[in-house]
Amino acid sequence: MAILYLVRHGQASFAAENYDQLSELGRRQSVWLGEYFAERGIVFSRAVCGTLERQRHTARAILDAMRSGLTAAEHAGWNEYSGEALYKAYLGDEWANARAKGDVRAVYRTIKAALEAWSEDKLPGPLPETWRGFGERVAAAMRIACAELPADAKVLAATSGGAIGRGVADLLQAPARTAIELNLQFRNSGFCEIFFSARSMRLISFNCVPHLERSDRRQAITYS
Repeated sequence: MAILYLVRHGQASFAAENYDQLSELGRRQSVWLGEYFAERGIVFSRAVCGTLERQRHTARAILDAMRSGLTAAEHAGWNEYSGEALYKAYLGDEWANARAKGDVRAVYRTIKAALEAWSEDKLPGPLPETWRGFGERVAAAMRIACAELPADAKVLAATSGGAIGRGVADLLQAPARTAIELNLQFRNSGFCEIFFSARSMRLISFNCVPHLERSDRRQAITYS
């Protein structure tokens, strides 16, 4: 069975000036996931990731922990949507003050509302991309990652929660609201398994963190 593993990056640096980098916990989450894959005897035929730093470093940490000789091929189709652009468009002139407060709950509520408005083409532009364009590029990245591989291939894709939520929702032919909910509930270094063939893709599992579900790692389950 050919399986695509969609992995959300490890915890990023929410409170830091540069969000797009793994925290120390994010790095450990990624290493633990690589060790889990290795313990299960999984050997990846192909590895891909987005071009964002947190995605690239997650892929590298996983592969290094597996002692794999693969290098993840970067593809911008796996990149996350621009949360900052959506946040700014939704709040207008108030966005800078809201961001400076660093209130995680407030940011969550705002980005959810912004995503809903974006999916309904109600956000003022210009924006880096449309909701439809976002879905199309994620779907294209999934197809490219799975192309021309044997029937038992395993593919690693290190990406972000929004890309995973959109890709999975579209596979299930679910509405935009479902894609947004899947996005905002996805855990750091969690993964989905997607069966693929030349004819179809089917979801097998969603938001799995078996590498963190042990008594000494429960505090390592994070969402940001």
